[in-house]
Amino acid sequence: MDFRLTDEQRLIYNTAREFCEKELIPHEVLLENSGELPRELEFEIRHKAIAVGLHACNMPESVGGGGLDCVSLTLVEKGLTRASSALADCVHRPNKILAACEGDQISHFLQPVMRGEKRECIAMTEPDAGSDLKGMKTRADRDGPDWVINGTKHFITNAQRSQFVIVFAVTGKDETPTGTRKRISCFLVDLDTPGLDVGVGYHQLGHRGETNEILHFNNVRVGSWQMVGGEGEGFKVVTEWLGEGRLTVAAVCQARAERAFEVAVAYAAQRKQFGQPIGKFQGIGFPLADMAIDIRLGDMLLMNTAWRVDQKFPSVAQDCAMAKVWCSEMLGRVADQAIQTCGGMGLMADLPLERIYRDARGERIWEGTSEIQRLIISRELMRENGA
Repeated sequence: MDFRLTDEQRLIYNTAREFCEKELIPHEVLLENSGELPRELEFEIRHKAIAVGLHACNMPESVGGGGLDCVSLTLVEKGLTRASSALADCVHRPNKILAACEGDQISHFLQPVMRGEKRECIAMTEPDAGSDLKGMKTRADRDGPDWVINGTKHFITNAQRSQFVIVFAVTGKDETPTGTRKRISCFLVDLDTPGLDVGVGYHQLGHRGETNEILHFNNVRVGSWQMVGGEGEGFKVVTEWLGEGRLTVAAVCQARAERAFEVAVAYAAQRKQFGQPIGKFQGIGFPLADMAIDIRLGDMLLMNTAWRVDQKFPSVAQDCAMAKVWCSEMLGRVADQAIQTCGGMGLMADLPLERIYRDARGERIWEGTSEIQRLIISRELMRENGA
């Protein structure tokens, strides 16, 4: 099997990596010290990303995006997300749900996003229905030509920096042979719509500069033209989007693990005790070897999964779940050992390790917990064997 990247893929990765090193990482200290991402800095990074072709590189060419395949996009994610999430997110890769926009949705939502004038957030999680999407309670009821939305969504990343929300709501119920099934539909809603309140979210572990908000929908009226796809097709939209989202998390974890490892190896080679670099002592060298193995396995699993997505393998949901489990849990191990390698300095903000360590914990939770990923994998195994 040929694992070599093409010349174009190497260029794509190098462009993203260089952009990260030059335009993102230098601002990490500001972000960590203030806990806030200045709006003018966000716009500055966004315009620079547009200039080099990284903005909306994940979107199809048919809507003005970069049209990257999954392997190339994964390389972009690896290159950019070595930096803090809030900074990497300034290089906007819109939710691909927007590629399904039709009619007035194109001019009102899609095109401004593609021009960098607007950005979206996504509202799926609810206080009483986390990973259980079928337990969703937010409703959208038909009222003449419109829909009226009521309910609460939380953990909405960067809602305060967005202009509209992709929201999922129950629009009815169907009786099936296996019981009652909720019809879940997808809507695009401007965040300044009357009745929609963007509330302050929670104080979170890590990811400084990245906010989460609570959205309260109180008789929020939207037009039928704001529904993406047909009524009841929201669960299909969610399922298609979640796989790619999980692979993105895996790429983020892989990038951060590689950065933490590089810091640890450099420190172990330079720091001397008893007349020699500490990396030559087995107590330091062997854990570094284990980290190298973990990272190599993660990269192979990540890139193989991206390749399988491009090849349209039938079991990519299982593949993406495997990649997310391994890479997110591997990042936790590597970040922890990198700090141990650097000793007291690993705990200091002079190195990026303590930030990477803090940020790593959330990766095993969002986009589906490790337990949910294992459930997906085990169910597919049973399905393949007729159970």
